[in-house]
Amino acid sequence: MTHALPRYLESKHSVDERAFSRRVQDRLVESLPAEPTVLEAGCGTGVTVPRLLSWGVDAGTYRGVDTDECIVAFARRVRPAALRRAGHSVTEHARAAAPDGERRSAPDFTVADLSVSFESGDALDALEAASDRDLVVAQAFADLVPLDRLVSAVESALRPGGLAYLPITFDGGTIFQPDHPADEAVERAYHAAIDRRPGRDVRAGRHLADRLRRRDGELLSIGSSDWIVRPTDGGYPADERYFLSRILQFVADSLGDAERSVDGLDSWLATRREQLDAGDLVYVAHQYDLLYRAP
Repeated sequence: MTHALPRYLESKHSVDERAFSRRVQDRLVESLPAEPTVLEAGCGTGVTVPRLLSWGVDAGTYRGVDTDECIVAFARRVRPAALRRAGHSVTEHARAAAPDGERRSAPDFTVADLSVSFESGDALDALEAASDRDLVVAQAFADLVPLDRLVSAVESALRPGGLAYLPITFDGGTIFQPDHPADEAVERAYHAAIDRRPGRDVRAGRHLADRLRRRDGELLSIGSSDWIVRPTDGGYPADERYFLSRILQFVADSLGDAERSVDGLDSWLATRREQLDAGDLVYVAHQYDLLYRAP
């Protein structure tokens, strides 16, 4: 599955907002210092920045790292304009190239008193090179990378007592409705295809929780954050019809690479796409939000 698609990342924003565990978010917000230093691994289009502001975090520093240069360029271009439309005061800063091998230190923009920068690079490398952060965010990221390396990298990036917020971590449930005879075979093959990829874990949510419980820090909170997309009055909110079309394509692409074809796959895909067009398709993905405090 590729997440290097700006429209897909933007289209899932409304889905994520419904899914987040409010209990986990509340515990996070009450535990944050007034002006936190924030590092986000896999920042995508930068939607965590307005989320921080909605929590009352309007001072401190935010640095987002994503491997895709096009996504980072999109975040730099789109996020300041979106924040202005939402009524925030934004000051953009001229970009200057950093010397080879060095990270640019100046922010891309400041919103209220929060300095914001986006950069392209390997997010795990960025975590491992960082230190003394108050908060690490890794949304919809833990199921894409080796968990042991992620947990170690997160702890290395945090100050003592710092927080790691790991929401929308997939945990092995992919459900489409109405029922189709090939559902179980498709889900089983789709999950197997994910697990065959290096570093991937289709049950990352439960395995991450287990690893964090065994560390010297504390797993402060865990909650369900299932994606649930359903039509109302024959349509989907926001851009969620497109979101579902991409999910179906991810399934098709994953099973197209499988060693064996799935019996009934062509019929399953055709039926699901017809249901999407008709505004009848429902989709659920099982996920966890986790909040961890470093020792």
